[in-house]
Amino acid sequence: MSSTGNRDSGPALSGRTAWARSLETPLRAFLRTETGGAAVLLAATVAALIWVNVDASSYTSVWRTKLSIDLGGAGVSLDLRGWLNSGLMTFFFFVVGLEARREFDLGELRQRRRFVLPFLASIGGMAAAISIYLAFNAGHSSAHGWGIAMSTDTAFALGLLALIGPPFPDRVRAFLLTVVVVDDVVALVVIATVYTETLRVVPLISAAAFFAAVLVLRSIPLRVGGLIYLVLGAGAWVSLLKSGVEPIVVGLVMGLLVYAYPAPRSNLERATERFREFREQPTADLARVAAVELRSATSPNERLQRLFHPWTSYVIVPLFALANAGITLDGAFLARAFKSPITLGILFGYVVGKPVGVLGSSWLATRLSRGRLQPPVGWATIAGVGTIAGIGFTVSLLVATLAFNGRQLEEAKVGILASALGAALGAWLLFRATAFLPRRLRIRALLGTTAPLIDLYTDVDPERDHVRGPLEAPVTLVEYGDFECPYCGQAEPVVRELLRDFGDVRYVWRHLPLSDVHPRAQLAAEAAEAAAEQGAFWEMHDLLLDHQDRLAPGDLVGYAERLELDGDSFMTQLRDHFGAERVAEDIDSADLSGVSGTPTFFINGRRHYGAYDIETLKDAVRTARARATVAA
Repeated sequence: MSSTGNRDSGPALSGRTAWARSLETPLRAFLRTETGGAAVLLAATVAALIWVNVDASSYTSVWRTKLSIDLGGAGVSLDLRGWLNSGLMTFFFFVVGLEARREFDLGELRQRRRFVLPFLASIGGMAAAISIYLAFNAGHSSAHGWGIAMSTDTAFALGLLALIGPPFPDRVRAFLLTVVVVDDVVALVVIATVYTETLRVVPLISAAAFFAAVLVLRSIPLRVGGLIYLVLGAGAWVSLLKSGVEPIVVGLVMGLLVYAYPAPRSNLERATERFREFREQPTADLARVAAVELRSATSPNERLQRLFHPWTSYVIVPLFALANAGITLDGAFLARAFKSPITLGILFGYVVGKPVGVLGSSWLATRLSRGRLQPPVGWATIAGVGTIAGIGFTVSLLVATLAFNGRQLEEAKVGILASALGAALGAWLLFRATAFLPRRLRIRALLGTTAPLIDLYTDVDPERDHVRGPLEAPVTLVEYGDFECPYCGQAEPVVRELLRDFGDVRYVWRHLPLSDVHPRAQLAAEAAEAAAEQGAFWEMHDLLLDHQDRLAPGDLVGYAERLELDGDSFMTQLRDHFGAERVAEDIDSADLSGVSGTPTFFINGRRHYGAYDIETLKDAVRTARARATVAA
């Protein structure tokens, strides 16, 4: 059954989302963005340059300070720079692995075919950059440093994308993240093989044994604590360090092993039951059980990202830049550096080789596959991603410290910094240039023609679903909601404003009563279905959300009287649970679509993750409308 209607005009309300807390400040909002991490990294780089040029001796002495950990005569001894480069940076690559795994499990790359083209783009970009570096350094001993010109800096690249990229970040971010992860994996393999001077077999076998133990524990159905994985990962790290192989690869591998999945509704219901037991008997044992159930309701990937991402973005990577980006600058040195094949090879390898390689290999893969492999975004965006991929900072500095020392290392650092600046400027100019294209051509150049992945399992059926707005609208917003859920109440004015501002949006409400936490939500949903039988679904819908604290049977009958419905028929249907089957169908479709909480939104079949304030939803609707325009 469907019913249509228009909302009353009212004041523009934006509402608050579940993530918008009372302590919201501009600083908190800034730190949650990718640009925040990139800005802190940039500040650390500038600080390193200032420090080394003011007092080079203190800069050198601080980072050469030895720090040893000794247990019974066995241990690890590294200087502070070594602990940063090989130790703390392991956590940075762990977070990169977590993000990549999330894209594989829940994001754009869960359709494995979509991984192929960005993988080939990454290989093409690295090959072009390395070729240019080798062309500048052919016949010189500096050719050994070719590994510097291959990897993209994750923090700077994602931060720059958020700052200057097109206004539809999901696909572009997934494409760039894939390119970055492939770069990092290949770079780590190169570090472990090409730039490993001595290789000790026994510690290498020990590292393999630790990894095997991780894989075995991951495959068994028992719940294993994170501390055990931390100990095994630390053992693998120490073993690789002792073997002569750069141990930061441990972080990336461990991150790629951590599953990401939406919270199953059964887990949430079980967590609710444990919390109720604790509320009735607040004992330490029940508190521990409730805490375990709450943790298990969310995926370990999400929990670990939330734990480690702030530390890697705002502490570890900036410290790495502070320890490695320092160069003593003077006119004579810069003049010599920009004549050096090392500096020029890195600069042109990144600024020219990366975008040419990414764009060229993507185009070649599309042509050779006869269209079976399609880029997820438009060609202008592919070129922009390739240009952004020319920012090679973190891993490039790491490889440079392994490949060179002295004057050659300084020249490599100049090339790395100059290429980051050149790539950022080039990406900004490219995206600015697309703004001058005609609207339809600009949308096609940025979005491409590949159909987006669909997360909504059950398609919208105007003959069955409750629809508000034009039936043939190019954008469909589906909400799974609960009439007793306070966040659904907060989202209601946002939806109201959205429909008022966009005349081409079709809004669909589907029931998902969370009966374990909202005992009156099921009956309220059935009341809405009883009202729908008399053509008053949306009127009842509005009343229920306006009076979420008054959903008792007597209140529901009162709302029917206010709407002048047939009271006897309404009460009979409510008593006989007439709408229960219809509500159950919506619940089944929610389960099939991986929905476990409310409100959950789908825009043109694609699940909307994150906040649902008015500006965020407006941006998502604009993007969906642009994609619909391209498809048309």
